[in-house]
Amino acid sequence: MKKGKEGRVDEESKARSGEGKPDEPHRVRLPGFLIPEEVGLGDVIKKATYVMGIKPCTGCEQRAAALNRWMRFSR
Repeated sequence: MKKGKEGRVDEESKARSGEGKPDEPHRVRLPGFLIPEEVGLGDVIKKATYVMGIKPCTGCEQRAAALNRWMRFSR
């Protein structure tokens, strides 16, 4: 990150590095024909493992919730 005057980190550098808003998940935009609504990374992994025959447990639910907070796929 760049340091501006007086040794402070520039706001532009923060925005590019993703440090500006820690509460917001990363957003990945996909074409509208692939997904009709927003879906989280945890939900994608949960569906893929279910299709392979792996049954979800409590730990899986917690992981899915954490990944959903971290990354979302949207139109």
